[in-house]
Amino acid sequence: MLYADASATTPVRREVLEAMWPYLTGEFGNPSSTHDLGHRAASALASARADVAAAFGARPGEVVFTSGGTEADNLAVKGLALATPRGRHVVTSAIEHEAVGQSVDALARLHGFTVTVLTPQPDGVVTPEALRAALRPDTTLVTIHHANNEVGTVQDVAALAAVAHEAGAPFHTDAVQSAGWLDVSLAGLGVDALSVSGHKIGAPKGVGALLVRAGLPLEPVLHGGGQERGRRSGTENVAFAVGLAAAARALPALRARAGEVAASRDALIDGVLARVPGALLTGPDPRPTAPAAPGTAKAAAPGTAQEPGTARRLPGHASFCFPGTSGEAVLLELERAGVTTSSGSACAAGRDEPSHVLLALGLAPEVAQTSVRLTVDAPFDADAVVAAVVAATTAVGRLGS
Repeated sequence: MLYADASATTPVRREVLEAMWPYLTGEFGNPSSTHDLGHRAASALASARADVAAAFGARPGEVVFTSGGTEADNLAVKGLALATPRGRHVVTSAIEHEAVGQSVDALARLHGFTVTVLTPQPDGVVTPEALRAALRPDTTLVTIHHANNEVGTVQDVAALAAVAHEAGAPFHTDAVQSAGWLDVSLAGLGVDALSVSGHKIGAPKGVGALLVRAGLPLEPVLHGGGQERGRRSGTENVAFAVGLAAAARALPALRARAGEVAASRDALIDGVLARVPGALLTGPDPRPTAPAAPGTAKAAAPGTAQEPGTARRLPGHASFCFPGTSGEAVLLELERAGVTTSSGSACAAGRDEPSHVLLALGLAPEVAQTSVRLTVDAPFDADAVVAAVVAATTAVGRLGS
């Protein structure tokens, strides 16, 4: 079996399990307790916080442990917007994860915020110029993701954050998809808040973190005992925080594979576009030498509106539409052929409506419903690439006949 759904989740790394095990068994203390068992738990939590901070360019006091990326996004969007007294206007994009999109909707519905939603370019890029035009004196927050989970586009977050700061607005980015591939740093990107999720980088499901710049006001979403310096109440999950820290320490090794994985991805894109009639690549074409269309010097790759290689894409990410087919039926055929993947966001799986991301990129609904996403966290060998291409070709051929 070829597992090609790494954007949905990744397996827990062995070193992560080994680091967690003591705190799932004998070292079970509550870090708020004053006895020795509690002190040891508190010490482990502090060490985990320091390691996560170091991995993501922050200070330990800027790390808030959460139950995952969704909670981190909710805390960032609601917490920053509600704590900022300057106004009630939020800027976001039309292709955010639902954790951000629904949080922004809640601000509008429950708290009277106005929202400006930026339409990206057809390759998924949100431009600094578009953001600059949307900012207002009462803008309380800008929230734009670092990398898109459905089409793999990597935003120039540093440039976007700089534009937001020119207008005095704090900037949050969802880095759930990019953390395992790119140098994701609170300080390096120049953002005010950054969300990460454990299960996308080899830690278990149920843990994540929000990194938020020191001194920035943050209204808590959960109220209770005042843990996490009053920003996220609830007894801390020491074992899972330790697991997230272990995964964070392993990030340099994961990121070192990016070039090799990207080469495999490019071979996959080449094969699918060459062998599947009508296949469309969604999102940016990362290949520096993609074939030009007849009569052009350097044409956009099929299904995109930008020159190949001019925008970054996550190394392990390829996504396609196969017009004239059913995306769900293609997935079933792929699974029969030994390729496990998905149509897009796993968090939206099972819904009948087409992807809001693909619609925002300009695809027709009937085309958007034919999407298939192939994402990996390790290099393909040549046989695996060929197998994936043949499986997709066979599936589309059967369904189209």
